[in-house]
Amino acid sequence: MIPEEKVREIAERVSILEVVSDYVQLRRAGANYVGLCPFHGEKTPSFNVNPAREIFHCFGCGEGGNAFSFVMKMEGVGFPEAVKLLARKAGIEIEERQLTPTERHAQDERQQFQRINELAADYFRSVLLKEPGGQAARNYLKDRAVDEALAADYRLGFAPDRWDGLAKHLKTQGVDLETAQKLGIIRKGDNGWHDLFRNRLIFPIRDHKGRIIAFAGRVLDSSLPKYINSPESPLYHKSAVMFGLDMALPAIRTENSVIIVEGYFDHLALYRAGIRNVVATCGTALTTTHASLIKRHAAKVYTLFDSDAAGLKATFRSMELFLEQRMPAYVVTLPSGDDPDSFLAKNPVESFTACRDKARPVFDHYVRTLLARTPPDSVDNKVRVMDEVIPRFRKIADPVERDLYEKEICRLLGIAVHAFRKRLGGMDVTARDMPAAQRPQTHQRDRSQDTLLALLIRYPEARGDVRAFGIDNLFEGPYRHLAEAVLASLGASEDPHQVHSLLEGLEDPDQKRILSQVLVNDEHLADIDWRTVIANFKRNKEQRALHSIRDIAARLAVLDPDSEEYTALLQQADALRTRKSKL
Repeated sequence: MIPEEKVREIAERVSILEVVSDYVQLRRAGANYVGLCPFHGEKTPSFNVNPAREIFHCFGCGEGGNAFSFVMKMEGVGFPEAVKLLARKAGIEIEERQLTPTERHAQDERQQFQRINELAADYFRSVLLKEPGGQAARNYLKDRAVDEALAADYRLGFAPDRWDGLAKHLKTQGVDLETAQKLGIIRKGDNGWHDLFRNRLIFPIRDHKGRIIAFAGRVLDSSLPKYINSPESPLYHKSAVMFGLDMALPAIRTENSVIIVEGYFDHLALYRAGIRNVVATCGTALTTTHASLIKRHAAKVYTLFDSDAAGLKATFRSMELFLEQRMPAYVVTLPSGDDPDSFLAKNPVESFTACRDKARPVFDHYVRTLLARTPPDSVDNKVRVMDEVIPRFRKIADPVERDLYEKEICRLLGIAVHAFRKRLGGMDVTARDMPAAQRPQTHQRDRSQDTLLALLIRYPEARGDVRAFGIDNLFEGPYRHLAEAVLASLGASEDPHQVHSLLEGLEDPDQKRILSQVLVNDEHLADIDWRTVIANFKRNKEQRALHSIRDIAARLAVLDPDSEEYTALLQQADALRTRKSKL
């Protein structure tokens, strides 16, 4: 564990301008430096670095943070690794605490596992390249247009049709076979040790740093099962691994998008065609962990699964995950009967790009697929479609997207919006019943709230006035939490390092984006009269509260006093009057 004071020392010694300049060509623009964002493709610079604040923010994709988060994103590493990289740059030595015996044993065992996997990969590779037993695999790869360079990129190998070839090889290399058994690549039976993979083409599965953590074996004919993978192990958790991520990361950063395919050869076909922002699932359904992993690296995702029943099921399962993650997801559709490998064998890469560019939003694709299967030509069918759509519809987090899809669903079904809402059970009730992480986020960027938050950060004297007025009376939505964090973290401080420590302490990505944008772009507030701004804002809030009370009063006049909505609105009006009295 790296001591906190050491992290602070590194933050004070490194310059974010120097760190970013190692990756991005920057030019001065007023108080900031600007350049082309390394996290998404763009032609006009929208990536800003503020040296005074030690902050970066991209106005194109919303990424923002400090030197540590920049290195984490660029290098695909965690916080400790980023700290160590910047420590080396600053010439600072990090003395980590000594490991406990248990931790030391776990670290040593992990290193043994890594060595065993490397030895196994070298063995499979050697069989493929040099041994007579690998000839069938060499012929197979030639037939599938996989040349030596491409096979080397993937470190393809071949497991010969021998009972214990790998087990014997590992033993000659001094490997403890009991340890190797924990990885699942060899097993012990009544007749001794035997291999998991036999007579199969081998795809090493690597983590995001390129370290081999498991293997996938494919048959060379039509026998089943077509693929078998290493079992779960201390190194390999299939629900958290995307095949090819290490190869895809540079392209994902450039494109700011990722394509997900099902098979290893699908991945290989796209990679061979020059489409590099591709990952594949490792013989398992997409999971929440996969979706979170993808969201850390890309802003948009394309799914490219088979068009059969199983492929559609996988597509719509992924839809639910990405809706929950609030991540734009699209479905790439190829001609019937084609997968990426067969399609690219017959068509130029431009044809695939055209298919990708025509990709439909996944929810739109889902609704249209459902309607094709259940035409809305009867009342029963319309109700059946609504009942299937509504649980997925509720997962749409963005309020604007929900509104647009609601109108489109009603248009396609030929029903009135109020009928859909009635079946939905009331949008407000639904939102309250949803888990907090899935509730629709009603906030949008608010320029006046941006300004008020920036004043709170820039002017320590303003913080006392805000405390006196009350945060709840001035800030709304995510800004309320940010204002509370500023008051709690900064106090009367003007230290920029405390500001970006505050930024790193935020867990909500939307709040991080808001704060980094505010921090990187507040020079226009240098000579502003903050007292006047806060006073004006207070008056505007009072007027809005008055209008809200009038709207509620009008609604109450037409409601049944015994209804739940009447009671809820009455409570809301009382809360507004209380807030208004405090302003």
